[in-house]
Amino acid sequence: MSNPVFQLLEQRNSCRAFLPDAVPLADLRDIIAAARRAPSGANLQPGGFHVLTGAPLDRLRAALADVAQSPPEPSEYSYFPNPMPPHLRARQRRAGYALYHALGIERRDIAGRQAQFAKNYRFFEAPVGIIVTIDRNMGAGCFMDLGMALMALMLHAHSMGYGTCGIGALANHGRLTHQTLGLAQDDIVVCGIALGRPDTQAPVNAFRTERAPIEDYATFHGFEEDHPDERS
Repeated sequence: MSNPVFQLLEQRNSCRAFLPDAVPLADLRDIIAAARRAPSGANLQPGGFHVLTGAPLDRLRAALADVAQSPPEPSEYSYFPNPMPPHLRARQRRAGYALYHALGIERRDIAGRQAQFAKNYRFFEAPVGIIVTIDRNMGAGCFMDLGMALMALMLHAHSMGYGTCGIGALANHGRLTHQTLGLAQDDIVVCGIALGRPDTQAPVNAFRTERAPIEDYATFHGFEEDHPDERS
């Protein structure tokens, strides 16, 4: 019997090209509500979702366009390991090269790469942009709980025929985003999410990243072999 949850996990991908179709508010409320079904320690339910479309989204895009090529602001939280271990750096590069290849951007095309990265700040022209925040007084473990909420949001959106793309780059200009949206003082901008109907004709949406084999990240203890040697 096929497992619908596993099918969603296999099918979901980061969508980087969207149709302009508006997303009904009822659908967005349903998607955001699904995020809150994720587990959280002590039921704290950390994180906030600021859902933008139309003029509010355009104002944020315009503000980010002015700083798209500027150096990042001082980070309010650590995303990548510093320094990046060689094996993770290699994984990061493989994913980047594969994405640029799907877009027809050559390795030495620095301008092309920069232009593609700047699309993060345009939310890839999706009709909906979501700003994800967390109260700075929450503990580090609450980021884990927020991550589960984001996964629930993305899977439910996919089940409804929508595409999503997490935008970690938004944290590069978290303070600008904070100011533009008038967020609460203790809110940290964690990331953005682009959401809308995927453009299935766009080559970039056929791009898939590889996943590490299970032997690379999991160990099993106390289990017998599937076919143990026979003993007399």
